[in-house]
Amino acid sequence: MTESLIGVRGRRTKSLVLTTVIAAGAVVMLLPFYWLIIATTYPSREIFASPPNVLPGPAFFDNLSGLLGDTLFGRAIGNSVLVSSVYTLLGLVVCTAAGYAFAKFEFRGRNLLFGAVLVTLALPSQVTLVPLFQIMVTLGWLDTYQALILPSLALPFGIFLMRQTMQAVPDELLQAARVDGAGEFRVFSRIVLPTVRPALAALAIFLFLAQWNEFVYPLVVLRTPESFTIPVSLASLQGIGTTDYGQLMTGTLLSVLPILVLFLFLQRHFVAGILAGAVKQ
Repeated sequence: MTESLIGVRGRRTKSLVLTTVIAAGAVVMLLPFYWLIIATTYPSREIFASPPNVLPGPAFFDNLSGLLGDTLFGRAIGNSVLVSSVYTLLGLVVCTAAGYAFAKFEFRGRNLLFGAVLVTLALPSQVTLVPLFQIMVTLGWLDTYQALILPSLALPFGIFLMRQTMQAVPDELLQAARVDGAGEFRVFSRIVLPTVRPALAALAIFLFLAQWNEFVYPLVVLRTPESFTIPVSLASLQGIGTTDYGQLMTGTLLSVLPILVLFLFLQRHFVAGILAGAVKQ
């Protein structure tokens, strides 16, 4: 009986220590975001006051009105929402179709082609920056939406994730549907896609986040403030001599909110989607 009580107390102590460590880690990770929220409520000259401000100030709406009135940041938000949404939808189509082909079709050179896709995962995006810019110049696509959306639709990680996930779908199930007269598109849309829905949700988050946060490539191909996305627009707020940090912090907060909403909406499927690609049955 005594040994049992000691074991229960030991488990409770370990659970308490683990909970404390996790809570402390969460606080440390949330502190920068809390400071960002506080910074949006103060004018630029008071943001870096000493001691630092820990309570909200009165200047949030002044910063917001200045940001939306003095700059084209509202247009940048619309550009980012449009580009990221279209890119996510088209990217899901391309990555799922490619993953399905690699997982369920036998064709000559399949493994070699898939290996080439995996090799591109090791290439930094800066390697393709100059060739992509030259292609955009040749096509006359500089400062256009298609220049941001089309070049990276076939995301190698997305193809890999969908291929690994779709390999877990039983071949017998697909064959039974074909025997019953279902065409390939119907098999793909009515059987395969509903089965891998968690992975689709995870991939949607990755695609949207990748396009939403992209900075270097849009900075190269975009020319006018009317076509800027949020990261490029935020960079343009930083002047050589002076920077309105109140507006800059407010713009940064506005850029984070859509990602937070998207993750909260899809969080039920996110972890399941990541794990789905890790196990091959």
